[in-house]
Amino acid sequence: MSHRRLVASATILAAGISLIPGLANAADSTPGKVQGVSTPDLDSAIEAKTSKFTSPADRSVKVPAAGKNKAAGTLAASDANPNLGVALAAATYQAKSLRLDMEVTSAVTPVLVDINWGDGSTDQTNTNGSNSLNSEHVYSEVGTYTVKVKVTDTVNQTSSENSVTVTTEGSDFTPYTPTRLLDTRNAANRVAPYTSARVKVGGFGTIPAGVTAVALNVTVTNTKSGGHVTAFAEGTERPTTSNLNYEPGQTVPNLVIVPVGADGYVELYNGGWESVDLIADVTGYFTQSAASGYTGLTPERHVDTRDGLGTRKGQVPGYGTITTKIAGNRGVPAGAKAVALNVTVTNPRSDGHLTVFPAGKAAPNASNLNFSTGQTIANSVIVPVGTDGKISIRNGGWNPADVIVDVVGYYSPDSVSAYLPFDPERVKDTRETKPLPGRYYSALGLGDGYPHTTGFVLNTTVTNTKGAGFLAVAPDPNTIADYKNGTNVEVPIPTSSNLNFTANKTVPNLVQAGRGNTGVIDFFNWSDANIDLIVDIFGIYMDN
Repeated sequence: MSHRRLVASATILAAGISLIPGLANAADSTPGKVQGVSTPDLDSAIEAKTSKFTSPADRSVKVPAAGKNKAAGTLAASDANPNLGVALAAATYQAKSLRLDMEVTSAVTPVLVDINWGDGSTDQTNTNGSNSLNSEHVYSEVGTYTVKVKVTDTVNQTSSENSVTVTTEGSDFTPYTPTRLLDTRNAANRVAPYTSARVKVGGFGTIPAGVTAVALNVTVTNTKSGGHVTAFAEGTERPTTSNLNYEPGQTVPNLVIVPVGADGYVELYNGGWESVDLIADVTGYFTQSAASGYTGLTPERHVDTRDGLGTRKGQVPGYGTITTKIAGNRGVPAGAKAVALNVTVTNPRSDGHLTVFPAGKAAPNASNLNFSTGQTIANSVIVPVGTDGKISIRNGGWNPADVIVDVVGYYSPDSVSAYLPFDPERVKDTRETKPLPGRYYSALGLGDGYPHTTGFVLNTTVTNTKGAGFLAVAPDPNTIADYKNGTNVEVPIPTSSNLNFTANKTVPNLVQAGRGNTGVIDFFNWSDANIDLIVDIFGIYMDN
């Protein structure tokens, strides 16, 4: 079954794009040149997220028609159409969509078909005798629903009813106070080369079983050689993607949104040839129950200690904490349960780390990014919002540092986009083709054919860098057809970056990229030298 054919036309809800603060800006306003345009094949990954539910005709139950009762009339009417019944076959797809196939069995007589979708909405149609029918429905919330179908012989006034219980494919987000799930530094079991550390998610603390995906901040440290870390669901085949890359002596953090195995575990694979230490902190999880959907925003800077935005002016002292209001401020509603951020540390006067946590709580034993003296480094963060709408940021270094916070989206009960995680898939790797030149961009049609996508969870990695620069990710105003037909317009250059790099460095970062109006996403190399670009996709947000 092609899910593309099942998508009804609707107004596209554009989500905002996750951008890291503009620490490096374009040197001039000359538009970038496109190196290549492609449409990665996501059909199999998206269409694999389908579940089927059935209830055969022999489960149909005769029910009294209106005005009848069991003592009078029902039996005689049943005898007039003894095989009246309906078989149900339901298939969930996309985030909140359902296709229902109905096989009506009846004598040759008019039949009224009533569908109760289980969410308070109903549909009705007519047929004559035995027939095959189908209908589609989009739920406003993810969850589990009981669909009931009643078929009525309108001549003999007898009815039969069958039902099937379905669960939508999409998942909503529940924030979790940042909590450490794994720290191999506290045990004599560093993660050996080409092996995995198991991280329990489902069933940990108040996290329920049945978790579909989890937001983890993963940090690799005490590295002795180069390598990478791959996060994936236990019980599944390890993908060829990566979540973070490291070099000898580096400490590298990155946010990952990763599927969780049926047993509730995630694996963190060490793809290096020396042992490493791994740390994993949970900040939230996804389930197939109504909770908080996602809304992307145009990036909005909420905190910059360099000029006093959102807090007092001046660096955050060593072991000091700043607090800022997020919910109910600058486009984030008061009802937001968690926010998606890009957090940057710059001008640090010593080594250290930053911890982002809900205001009103003690700083947890967790970190969101690690830094060394003088380093500018950014990381994506998802953090619960305190009851007063505020979050806190603690400087875990012993000397002051500047902190910048951009809000790129939020999770709330009123947000309509649900998350559809799937097996990670590599959609771009210039190491297998040719590098991305300086001042060029690569365009990927990630939303092509799926207009109800509102965002993409990506991991971007820049490697084989020849100089300093930044990578910027932004929606393209052009369609793939525009590029093929030569009708594309110039693409504006983003003035903010997703990650900053210097020569000979490998830098990863998670990006929650908004769909824009076309589903085409651009990846800009804003430097004067070639880079290699790797893009992995881990899931999508959808509004139906």
